[in-house]
Amino acid sequence: MSIVIPFYNCPYIEQAVQSALDQTYPNIEVIVIDDGSTMHQERLIPYHQHIHYIGKGNGGTASAMNYGFQVASGKYVAWLSSDDRFVPHKIAYQTAFMEQMNAQISHTNFDIMNEYGHITSVDEGMKFGTARSFIDSFRSMCPVNGCTIMMRRGLLSELGGFNEGLRYTHDYELWIRVLLSGIDFHYINQPLTVYRRHSGMGTVRHMPAIQQELAMISAQYSAMLHHLSLSVPG
Repeated sequence: MSIVIPFYNCPYIEQAVQSALDQTYPNIEVIVIDDGSTMHQERLIPYHQHIHYIGKGNGGTASAMNYGFQVASGKYVAWLSSDDRFVPHKIAYQTAFMEQMNAQISHTNFDIMNEYGHITSVDEGMKFGTARSFIDSFRSMCPVNGCTIMMRRGLLSELGGFNEGLRYTHDYELWIRVLLSGIDFHYINQPLTVYRRHSGMGTVRHMPAIQQELAMISAQYSAMLHHLSLSVPG
């Protein structure tokens, strides 16, 4: 089982790494992809003997994720943002679910914390009554928190990887391609990730660019998603 953590100048990186190392699941590799950081690398020095620390030129989160998934060796791969945390039983619980369901990809519920690590709200994952409503939601938004994802390692390459031309919404676009490929996107209604909201996060600092990318993706895939939703139970 592999956990990939893309890292770029994040002051919370050691908290993410520690949460990955604190997993109850016994067989985990933690891969940190340093996407050309210019600060906070020293926070990782105490962890170097416990993780795979790989540096690369700055290319954005999509390129870091593609690289991390390529070097991962686990049967399954999970994505953890450098400012978020996994709960200790996250990997054990989700891996057991993946095995039981013979799933290729799953996502989960999550809680939210602030910049100080204090939980501010719980059970924030979006829930849908039918597969059709879940698929339809992608026509205007991304209902999946990327850091709750676990997928079979080879799935990313089979789908062509994250689109590195999308700086902020590469995950949204990939989940759409998962759906359009006919793969079941399983949901676990357990908060297994703690998502951090803070003033320095990308969704705060880059909202205009994010909205532009979202609109472009919606225009590209909306009709295909609508056609797909009509083919599944309402």
